[in-house]
Amino acid sequence: MTDTQLARREQALPIMAASLEELIQAFLDSQDIKAGSKATYGRSLKQFTSWLQETGRAARMETLTRLDILAYRDRLLESGKSAYTIQAYLASVRQLYAWLETEKAYPDITRGIKAGKKPRGFRKDILSQASLRAVLEGINRSTLEGLRDYAIVSLLARTGLRTIEVIRASIGDLRQEAGLEAGERVLWIQGKGRDSKDDFVLLTEAAVKPILEYLKARGAAGDSEPLFSSCSDRNKGQALTTRSVSRIVKQALREAGLDSERLTAHSMRHTAISLAVVGGASLQQVQAMARHTDPKTTMTYFHNLDRLTSGAERYIQL
Repeated sequence: MTDTQLARREQALPIMAASLEELIQAFLDSQDIKAGSKATYGRSLKQFTSWLQETGRAARMETLTRLDILAYRDRLLESGKSAYTIQAYLASVRQLYAWLETEKAYPDITRGIKAGKKPRGFRKDILSQASLRAVLEGINRSTLEGLRDYAIVSLLARTGLRTIEVIRASIGDLRQEAGLEAGERVLWIQGKGRDSKDDFVLLTEAAVKPILEYLKARGAAGDSEPLFSSCSDRNKGQALTTRSVSRIVKQALREAGLDSERLTAHSMRHTAISLAVVGGASLQQVQAMARHTDPKTTMTYFHNLDRLTSGAERYIQL
């Protein structure tokens, strides 16, 4: 063994001697990612460690092979978990082993292992224009809470915002940019995975009017206060949570007779993007509104529309 190999071996020994929990904690500590992402990795890896312990593999961590990782994947597939969940769980294991190989502790036995294909299409349904109008018309706007809920559902459906982007918005993020026509406004947002509010959505008159009506009824509030706040006595004035926004949308859907597990707050995003496509917006325009990094994601909406409007099934005559 060369001096370099010996030095690497000695450096790796503390890691190899660590317990499985200590290894994972060291891995998490080494990742230059947000706390939320670390927590997600931690939860995913907990599934892996539980399986290792359950099957007796935890005691022989140093001798695990590719076949063991394949066995873990098969267990996940048999569990009935969604393809997205399985991909997330395996991604965390791959990241762990890539780090272990970098640290010269264990070889990366996960390289090349696939989780299976993601299901095609959307996980959530979209609403028709008529259904969306029914949802909005069904919200009682005689109270402050009702004005807020109407403004939120309208905003989601007219801009394609995500729930996390809605709850991060402050009153001061609602403003008029230079060059826009009088009265036309934008909402600056902190997108998913972003550290700052570096993007915006255009607010049409139909989108901004309910927000202004809600803010007027809410009363004096500073620019730094949340755009949409809680009306409950316990949390009054505090920002809503993503769960609260999801609950608001779900309640509005149910009031309109649309009670399906495939209709959620995220359906509003799919609906907004789909309606923009149907209305004639270009690929670039829709991509900018949806803030898709990859235009292929945006193209899915165009493909789905084309598939529905020009399907070969229409040519079948019996």
